[in-house]
Amino acid sequence: MTVGRFVDSTMSDRDLIRNLRAGVNPPDMMPENVLWHTWVELNRRGMPEANELFIGALKNLHGRRVLSGSSLSTHDGSVDEHRLADDGMLAELWKAYKRCIRNNRTGPASEILKEIEQRLDA
Repeated sequence: MTVGRFVDSTMSDRDLIRNLRAGVNPPDMMPENVLWHTWVELNRRGMPEANELFIGALKNLHGRRVLSGSSLSTHDGSVDEHRLADDGMLAELWKAYKRCIRNNRTGPASEILKEIEQRLDA
């Protein structure tokens, strides 16, 4: 499974931002994978609003996961994607967040999400 069909370096900034705002929900992988890869690409391009858009999209997605009966996939199609981050602490937080989501532990994931937000604000 590859996130490349949703995010690649040839996409325009506008298409990448659309990924974050509209949310991509692939049936065969966690939508968080798409958000992360989109954020990594926007961040690489120096997009000033990348962090804010990423956190907003992630909070929206997390809110959907908290609801009972969510049809969002928990299959992690990109287990090593945390290594795409330049910040080692952020990478570890992302890895822990996805582990919580895969195990349907939205409470602890919510706390990690707060830490991710703080890390990106720093």
